[in-house]
Amino acid sequence: MPIPRLALVPGEPAGVGPELCVRLAQQPRDYTLTAFGDADTLRAAAHLLGLPLRLVPPDQASAEPGTLALVDWANAAAVDFGQPDPRNAPAVIGALRAAADGCLRGDFDGVVTGPVNKATINEGGIPYTGTTELLAEQADCDVVMMLANDIVRVALATTHLPLRAVADAITPAALERVLRITHAAMRHDFGLADPVIAVLGLNPHAGEAGHLGREEIEVIEPVVAALRAEGMQLVGPLAADTAFLPGKLRGFDAVLAMYHDQGLPVLKYSGFERAVNLTLGLPYPRVAVDHGTAFDLAGSGRADPSSLFAAAETCARIARLRGSHRGRGVG
Repeated sequence: MPIPRLALVPGEPAGVGPELCVRLAQQPRDYTLTAFGDADTLRAAAHLLGLPLRLVPPDQASAEPGTLALVDWANAAAVDFGQPDPRNAPAVIGALRAAADGCLRGDFDGVVTGPVNKATINEGGIPYTGTTELLAEQADCDVVMMLANDIVRVALATTHLPLRAVADAITPAALERVLRITHAAMRHDFGLADPVIAVLGLNPHAGEAGHLGREEIEVIEPVVAALRAEGMQLVGPLAADTAFLPGKLRGFDAVLAMYHDQGLPVLKYSGFERAVNLTLGLPYPRVAVDHGTAFDLAGSGRADPSSLFAAAETCARIARLRGSHRGRGVG
């Protein structure tokens, strides 16, 4: 396929996103970048880093280091790095929606997103639970959140729920949906013809044969068995406290955790700097950094750009793979 065309959204303008985008723009790359953000903020970030940045119109997007195509989404208030301003929330959400619209139209082959701050957006009068949910609603599709690094890929059966609500959210229909989306993404986005997915139990020791909870017996095991009968390579439900042992992980292409903090602490401990956040199930690749806005670092020039670099590389790789599938007529 032609060189991938990626949309890039810096996210919260007062956080580290703008300076990370400036650092990404300096890198040699085999994809083009078009940023959706505020020109003045990007220039200010480049100035504080002492790095060159040439902003060009979207139709001049290239892979030239130091150059960044821009769709200008002007902030309502001047940016003071480290000090979020809710008045800029509409520009943050507008940039995200515009970049996603571009992907849905086919103008871009994927989108890379920087960190946003939920509290600031809500304080700006925009109800917001997360970019994953926003993009799913915009594309009108079901999605799954996956975080990945060079060691492990962890998909989530539930995402941002209070712990007491998790068990009720894991229904047979919901679990089947998540497993089908994850399985399809492992094939089409990671190029694995027959992926092996480990499915964790919800309870300690995967329920201990019903003595520590019956969700495994009544929900998880029947869904896993039914999908395994269709040919999916599913292992589990497994006890979460031993499933991530290195010897076991080598046999899995992905792990499905039942809730956020069951799987993600392990992933972040194993390689936080290169971890990325993927939204599986969208009609285009979306890859985000796996860290927050880091207001305490914003404007200091000390923020580590590794996660954004990895997100862009991952998004471009998926875009190429999806393009090759289309070229071969693979659905």
